[in-house]
Amino acid sequence: MNAVPAAAVGILAGGGPLPAKVAEAAKAAGQPVFIIGFEGFAEPDVIAPWPHECVRLGAAGRMLSLLRAHGCTELVLIGPIRRPSLRSLCPDSEGARILARLGKALFAGDDGLLAALVRILGEEGFHVRGAHEFLSHSVVKSGVLGRYVPDAHAQADIRHGVMVAQALGRLDIGQGCVVQNGVVLAVEAMEGTDAMLARSGACRQPGEGGVLVKLLKPGQEKRADMPTLGPVTVRNAHAAGLRGIAFEAGNTLLTDRSECQAEADRLGMFLIAIDPATYGATQA
Repeated sequence: MNAVPAAAVGILAGGGPLPAKVAEAAKAAGQPVFIIGFEGFAEPDVIAPWPHECVRLGAAGRMLSLLRAHGCTELVLIGPIRRPSLRSLCPDSEGARILARLGKALFAGDDGLLAALVRILGEEGFHVRGAHEFLSHSVVKSGVLGRYVPDAHAQADIRHGVMVAQALGRLDIGQGCVVQNGVVLAVEAMEGTDAMLARSGACRQPGEGGVLVKLLKPGQEKRADMPTLGPVTVRNAHAAGLRGIAFEAGNTLLTDRSECQAEADRLGMFLIAIDPATYGATQA
């Protein structure tokens, strides 16, 4: 009998290194890959080694026809993009049709919009998969990574940060916050983690450095926007005067686990993967 060909994976790529890592993992699993790089967001050097096309966000018709032409039946959405204004999208006819199907979700928070987008892509015949399904090595279990361990003072800041991040998540505002000595220095919104860290550095108080806490939002659609940390995040947290980073075990992607750990050790910071339930908060 002839072998059934493996499903081709279409990668809808924003910024950062993860689109290429998903492509490598899919290829290693024997699946053909085709990347749609979002213009202005995908990094050309990252997607260059792979079959790809760069497409503007509003050109949904072009995207769907390219994905179908390359036999893609599975899709992965990975890499950050800034949420555009409707005026800037200039949708093609297919894009206008999809925008109409999104309806009220266009004016909801990111979670509602991404969940609706995943649903519509499914209705278009694609199976949407999470990046974590391909990058299992980038998702870690609970515990400390590296040499440094948070002390009781840092644990108290983590506990407070978990409560704040969960409250933010329920309101679909952001995934993280910075806490120092029980004081919330900054919370994450649409500007992203690195910009939040820069703001928190400007608000730093005397005494022990603060902690970055980053969690999956309660009820969040993991296939579209899992929390992500990389070596740059570690360096930016150090530049902001932080002592360490706490992130949700099993629900955070590390763009390069070994380099994140090496950077944290070099800078004298702790990295800890946590279960929010053990810090007095629960996922919805």
